[in-house]
Amino acid sequence: MKKQWYSGLLWLWFLTFSIILAGCSSSSTNNQPEASSPSPQSNATNESSTEQGTEVHLLQEPLAATDLSKIPDRAKQRNDAIIVTLTNPSGAFTPYFTQVGYDGNVNSVLYTPLVRVDTNGLPVPGLAEKWEISEDKLAYTFYLREGLKYSDGSPMTTEDVKFTWTLLHDPAYDGINSVVETNIKGGQAYKEGKADSIEGIRVIDERTISVTLEETNATALTVLGGQILSKAYYGKDYKFGNLDYIKNLHANPITNGPYKLEKFIPGQEIRFVANEHYVFGKPKTEYFIYKTTEGDTWQFIETGEVDYGSFSATTDNIEKLKNLGFLNLVPSTASNYGYNQFNLEKDHLKDKRVRQALTYGLDRQLIYVDSRQGAATIANIPSSPILWSYTEEDINPYPYDPEKAKQLLDEAGWTIGADGIRQKGGKKLQINYLGSKSPNTDIFIAVAKENYKEIGVDFIPEQFPDFNTLVTKVDSGDYDMASFSTTIISDPSQGVSRFIKGETKGYDNPRIDELYAQGLATSNVEERKEIYHEMFKILNDELPIMFTNYTKAVIAINGRINGFELNPLAGIAYSLPDWELQ
Repeated sequence: MKKQWYSGLLWLWFLTFSIILAGCSSSSTNNQPEASSPSPQSNATNESSTEQGTEVHLLQEPLAATDLSKIPDRAKQRNDAIIVTLTNPSGAFTPYFTQVGYDGNVNSVLYTPLVRVDTNGLPVPGLAEKWEISEDKLAYTFYLREGLKYSDGSPMTTEDVKFTWTLLHDPAYDGINSVVETNIKGGQAYKEGKADSIEGIRVIDERTISVTLEETNATALTVLGGQILSKAYYGKDYKFGNLDYIKNLHANPITNGPYKLEKFIPGQEIRFVANEHYVFGKPKTEYFIYKTTEGDTWQFIETGEVDYGSFSATTDNIEKLKNLGFLNLVPSTASNYGYNQFNLEKDHLKDKRVRQALTYGLDRQLIYVDSRQGAATIANIPSSPILWSYTEEDINPYPYDPEKAKQLLDEAGWTIGADGIRQKGGKKLQINYLGSKSPNTDIFIAVAKENYKEIGVDFIPEQFPDFNTLVTKVDSGDYDMASFSTTIISDPSQGVSRFIKGETKGYDNPRIDELYAQGLATSNVEERKEIYHEMFKILNDELPIMFTNYTKAVIAINGRINGFELNPLAGIAYSLPDWELQ
């Protein structure tokens, strides 16, 4: 499976939801999806739904703090620092060389990319003030802003951009490599040691650089427009085929973002100081701190030890946060989706009617929404509701319908046996399920057992306390269904890439491959919408996986902080320079 689909944007997910998803895998080089713990999403105050007859009030729009006099004394005493919790970073604070997903949280504070993404996932200028794309969509020219400097005061030029792109083509680089996958002209020749430089990269002047691709790629603008490393610092000891030296530079990064690294104390905190050389102006608050001490985020928020937290958007959590009085609350939907992975190499799961029956026959509303007090919505396509590609047009919602499930299984030739379990050709219809050990999985198993028993399916669950053990079991092929969730998806191509060219074992649809290529061959958003909508309809019908849920969270931020702007695709770094203490 494609490495970057699972992990290329992992740090963005942790940036927004690290507090509530501590059980997820955090390795930035992990080939696997996230362990599914469908929890978060959100929005404002008066929408109601029913949960087993109980009225549920959801947060549908931002809610301002009602009583700032309740701000804890501990928070009032800080007048030049903002504190946010973060789980267990490794200290590898060099973009593209992170060891765990949480390192990316740190890098997003230290570095600003050439091209940022707005709240709709569309590109906006970052360190590049503008760009041009050739008519054939193969050549990209980036124009850097005037006066760019690194945190040590040294100038940032297009030579740094060229160095960064080249470094990622080094054969010794073994991290997530979307830059290489943009297929820069001559990139493969350099990687194989057949060329001394990459033909497609051309420095025009100190502020202008052009790059030519071998084929069109709609994601190239934001992929190539990523974070940039200082050639003078990170390239001074560079030798082709050897990148070990970079490990020695992780602890003392030279950066170009809003903050500079001041101190990292493992297990305690990461302290940043405002970067006076930041091109958009020195941040409004002098210090920013990631608190890495283990503890209860609720307690940290209540006592004022931290200023920001993200919580599953359950009714109970929302009411508790509202009652504190001093917190601004902001609803947030994650740009990822949960899913149950089918083992399509198993004969009984090769028939889409069986996969559809398993989806109709499972009460996803009860499992993912009602049991979580509305902290999720049901997913039916591989795109989050917050992305421009999302649609519900001509999409089957697969409502809980045991009779429809039974009908499909009958059509597929699975008949009820004497013990109530369906069989075909002498084999029982069994589903061996794998999941992470969590309260959410407990609920899933309890409901699935009853649901599947009703339609004649023998459901056999197994839980794993360790994510890597679960993945090993899945890799062995000894399963029928396993629960996961994706990492953050900022472009619809990332949500569907696992379905192309046999990336998902047992699934190969040439039309999906064709549409995927078309979706990357144009940068016109309206054209891409039509292409992805067709893909979504096919995947919604064929169900190579069972789509499960979109998670909801509620962001709680101390009411004394002004300037926060929610961007689930870019995390807190998007507006952090504007955060200001009242």
